[in-house]
Amino acid sequence: MTLKILPNDDLEREISPGAHPNLWKSLGDDPAFEIRFAPVRRRLVVAHIAGTDEAIDPKFYVNRGRGFREKDAVTLSAGRRFIITADVGAVGTICSLRADPASFPTTFSFDVAAFSSVKSAEKHISALLDAHGPAERVDLGKLAQYWTKMPKLAFGKRSPSATIQYAEASYRLAADLAASPVSSTAGLWLSVVVPVYNAPSRYLDDLVRSFEAQNEEGTELILSDDGSTSPETLRWYETQRSKDNVRFVLNEKNGGIAAATNAGLLHAHGLWVALLDHDDVIAPHALKVVRHTLERNPNASFLYTDELVVDDTLKPTGLMLKPDYDPVLLTGVNYINHFSIYRRSRLREIGYLRTGYDGSQDYDLLLRYLEGLPGNAILHLPYPAYWWRRNGHTYSRKFMDAATANARRALVERFERQQQPVRVDGALTKTLHRVVFERPENSWPKISIIIPSKDSFDLISRVLKDIFERTDYANFEVLVVDNGSSDKSVLDLYEHYRKTHPQFSASITPEPFNFSRSINRGLSAAKGEHYLILNNDVEIIEPDWLKEMVACLAYEGTGIVGAKLLYPNDKIQHAGVIIGFGGLAGHWYMNKPRDFGGPMNRLHVRNSMTCVTGAVMLISGDCAEAIGTFDEDNFAVAYNDVDYCLRAYKAGFRIIWTPFACLYHHESVSRGSDKSGERKKRFEREKDNLRRLHATQTFDDRAINPAYSRDKSDPKILIATKLHIPSM
Repeated sequence: MTLKILPNDDLEREISPGAHPNLWKSLGDDPAFEIRFAPVRRRLVVAHIAGTDEAIDPKFYVNRGRGFREKDAVTLSAGRRFIITADVGAVGTICSLRADPASFPTTFSFDVAAFSSVKSAEKHISALLDAHGPAERVDLGKLAQYWTKMPKLAFGKRSPSATIQYAEASYRLAADLAASPVSSTAGLWLSVVVPVYNAPSRYLDDLVRSFEAQNEEGTELILSDDGSTSPETLRWYETQRSKDNVRFVLNEKNGGIAAATNAGLLHAHGLWVALLDHDDVIAPHALKVVRHTLERNPNASFLYTDELVVDDTLKPTGLMLKPDYDPVLLTGVNYINHFSIYRRSRLREIGYLRTGYDGSQDYDLLLRYLEGLPGNAILHLPYPAYWWRRNGHTYSRKFMDAATANARRALVERFERQQQPVRVDGALTKTLHRVVFERPENSWPKISIIIPSKDSFDLISRVLKDIFERTDYANFEVLVVDNGSSDKSVLDLYEHYRKTHPQFSASITPEPFNFSRSINRGLSAAKGEHYLILNNDVEIIEPDWLKEMVACLAYEGTGIVGAKLLYPNDKIQHAGVIIGFGGLAGHWYMNKPRDFGGPMNRLHVRNSMTCVTGAVMLISGDCAEAIGTFDEDNFAVAYNDVDYCLRAYKAGFRIIWTPFACLYHHESVSRGSDKSGERKKRFEREKDNLRRLHATQTFDDRAINPAYSRDKSDPKILIATKLHIPSM
């Protein structure tokens, strides 16, 4: 029996680098798998489901001949791991089960297998327990095998997924793209180099066919075999006829991916080089679009593309939609990954790939190749030019551990070359990376913490207590800028801190609330090297939050750093601001679970953004001096942080968001709503000011792929209507 697992629209595969092939994300309130099997089948079904970061509450629907009904559902108590068995009979007309993995957004693993005998099923279950540890076992029992009532039949096919629609639209647009006049890519312009080891013949056939289907002059494909021992692979080579643009380099010894790739590179003659894996393929019209992009950007030094994730039969299952070049994100995850296009001359200069970095040899190459290149010479082509076949055959814990260790060694060496001592720890996804900048305890710079406030004793007392008692940072001052408190408890609180903490000050100026003016008052009085803007409605969770934010200034050119903020219910409030959301600017992935990873698990590592919220915003001294004050006239209350970040971004400063500084934000508790009366009118004026000064309705934010919508916090994939060709 072949089981079919059909996920609904509230589910998607977790396709971040290093993710297990059975890892899924539930995105909505009702994720569900339908498990289908044939009328003649193996009678025992075994499902294994486990939450990756938190407990889950699965529910199984037993089809007893009347479809999936709540009265026939089995709800399991919350837990981390479950093994569910069901006897569906060897023959029957009831051919489906339904599994709801959780009732909330989360990440989990899910797989199902079928067996003919109890013995074989129990052997499989024992292997699961040995590999993954204890699990709650649930037996759904012997299920009805025949319909008691003929069901209504549904006609028609399921509509194509957004992934398939996007890919097909992209390839149609590329087919219609007029070929560019040839100038900078004249002659042999591209060598595609592929290391091969014991590859199935169908993989190699798919790869070669995808290359030849490009029908692009001036290209060559070089397959560099790493001493394959598979009879199938060796027979495939024997059956191939010699072609001018498809060549084989047959190495006698197995030296690893890096050595095999380097052997292929020595035979390459193209101006540019693309590196592929032997089980992947080139998407339709990919080389045509790449060449068009390079012709438009003759001074480019590097180009990378998006990826279509496919299963073993090349059926699309997901997309890797990447942002533009972000060296900060690259230190957390190799998001660039597949179908990178290198200048061959620069590859030769840096010594090609290095051996000893197994599993992360491409990552090490990227870090060395991109080092020192100007950002505008690194192009992101948002076209699904590469089909990444994910079949799970190469996944193993031992391999992943070694690859992760080698990636971190490459990162340490990258920063050592810049005289920056670091160590690299795990990120919120343990196989991703957090660069920890080493520095003596007495070398942390003085930070001026500026807090606008008025009355609100519960808020201001909590945040001051958190700063002075729960923050692991010694060198700071606190400046409360008060626009007219009259609450005696607040005034007494200020006096208490003045007497007990010499680094505390509070200035009171009765006036209408103007956030920008309050910040400017604080900046003018501050004596620190850098400035932290902090709302009074923030609650500190972890003591090292400020050290993390200050540490991020070690990334070259950084002017502003923002934190991860949570609502009190542990849902995400701030994970970065995207310019253009709603025609203005908005937080992405609001109200997602605290540990939500986002595309490619980006929310588990540091990112460069165009904007972060002013609720917790660190501004470097250099940035504050260059950009000046907050705009009191145009942005008294709303969008002042967006305006300031955009001014800094346009001046060339980097803006970083980090998930490793995480705080609660009781948003706007002290200020009230902007949805009525004069406040609403002021809010509308400030919206108009943002559009007028920064053209946010047409702004292309480099932090988000152009395939994503701009209409909501949780962006969806749009069907492509034009090709986005980058330019320097």
